[in-house]
Amino acid sequence: MKRLFFSIFLMTGLLAWTGCSKDDPSINIFSLDDDIALGQQVNQEIASNPQEYPILDPVKYATAYEHLNRIRNTILASGKVKYANTFQWNIKIIQRDDVVNAFCLPGGDMYFYTGLIKLLDNEAQLAGVMGHEMAHADRRHSTDMLTRVYGFQILAGLILGNNPSLAEQIAAELALGLGSLAYSRTNEYEADEYAVKYLYATEYDAASLGDFFTKLEGQQQPPAFLSTHPSPEDRLQKINEHFQALGGVHGQTFPERYAQLKASLP
Repeated sequence: MKRLFFSIFLMTGLLAWTGCSKDDPSINIFSLDDDIALGQQVNQEIASNPQEYPILDPVKYATAYEHLNRIRNTILASGKVKYANTFQWNIKIIQRDDVVNAFCLPGGDMYFYTGLIKLLDNEAQLAGVMGHEMAHADRRHSTDMLTRVYGFQILAGLILGNNPSLAEQIAAELALGLGSLAYSRTNEYEADEYAVKYLYATEYDAASLGDFFTKLEGQQQPPAFLSTHPSPEDRLQKINEHFQALGGVHGQTFPERYAQLKASLP
């Protein structure tokens, strides 16, 4: 019955796809439930590969998770996240100090590397990065991009559990922000814009997202994914434009609370 449903959905989806305007950049023919199911498949792949993705135990490192969950809850309470009550927005911390990155799966589950957390200076900067990743899921960039790369039929097979090797590939490419699954420049600019909107409605300094890119640019070996993203200078300018358009009032950064978060990590 499940296969029949996906076959029918595939046919109707393809009809909708071919009927779209050429000026419409979105070709996402997945439902929200599909986003969640696809994210769960990739979650399972990540959980089955602890050597590549060593997840910190949420019980042993409860303090670290409490900090990240509080930041997430603050953003969700902003009233600006469209699917705040639809996606689960679970958070996992990957113990890799050599990786400065975070990523969000379709359906909202997020992963943060310890290398990223330890690089940043305050809670507002991490909230900016988190808001950016949440925007990718909330604006449904992931399944839009995956539809373009793989097509609906292949991804439907993944949701049905028929293609575990694809789940492994998707996990790896989303984790590094590289390969065929690197977000488009338009996606990145939009995620920045919405991150500023999310944070501006909270206690956080929404301009702090720009500090993240300043930090990255100052590294001796900037992350490889920067080569596929818009330049930090362009993004800083646009982030500031969005910030000023909202009123340009700075919020708080909470460096002391952030120091507690970093001290709770191994």
